[in-house]
Amino acid sequence: MGEFSNTERDGHVFTVTINRPEVMNALHPPANRELAEAFDTFESDDELWVAIITGAGDRAFSAGNDLKHQASGGDMGGQPSSGFAGLTSRFDCTKPVIAAVNGVAMGGGFEIALACDIIIASEQAVFALPEPRVGLAALAGGLQRLPRMIPLKQAMGMILTGRRVPAQEGKELGFVTDVVPHADLMKAARGWAELILECAPLSVRASKQTVMGSIDVASLRESMENRNYPAIGDMFRSEDFVEGPRAFAEKRPPNWKGK
Repeated sequence: MGEFSNTERDGHVFTVTINRPEVMNALHPPANRELAEAFDTFESDDELWVAIITGAGDRAFSAGNDLKHQASGGDMGGQPSSGFAGLTSRFDCTKPVIAAVNGVAMGGGFEIALACDIIIASEQAVFALPEPRVGLAALAGGLQRLPRMIPLKQAMGMILTGRRVPAQEGKELGFVTDVVPHADLMKAARGWAELILECAPLSVRASKQTVMGSIDVASLRESMENRNYPAIGDMFRSEDFVEGPRAFAEKRPPNWKGK
């Protein structure tokens, strides 16, 4: 248990909980550094295959940047290079990360969720990039990621107004993967993690790295012919690359080793 967050290991799943409910899980630089260390651990541990990030309490996933800390003259230096919550600039992470959004996801909180691969939202979750309403801008990836995930005009409708979008509308727009009853949120997020764990971990990482790398390539042919994805080589050289077809032929569940 950290000062601003909690972490939990359960088999191959690593759950990170932002633990500042008294400020709606808003983040200041010390909290960001602590979360960055947690996700450094996730990336470096070969036995951790999927991460889930959520917020403590029932009100907020994260209200974003701790504006009160900033306004009171608190030190805003020392932000981690991996970005807000140690996630928004972690571009080289090939392991899947699930956001379990339990309430308000505003500004940087929404940007944390957008940096994840899957967003599972409580039916009471609300999303927004309200920075223009306080003279700021969503510079932790929100202005870049949201227009890549949903139609441009819909993204601009959110960005230029700072309006709040409920979970169900977020699913309809396309940035939310699934909406579930609030009481079932963590069970549902864990269910999605278990579905991922049914797949070979190195195949999952190769798939994520290829998808994220291909997004920046305009030409379909170039994106398909590009083989500069190290995770694909790791997959081809792995024991799991042999185990998968063997298990299929033997009509049994595969025994993934992640190597």
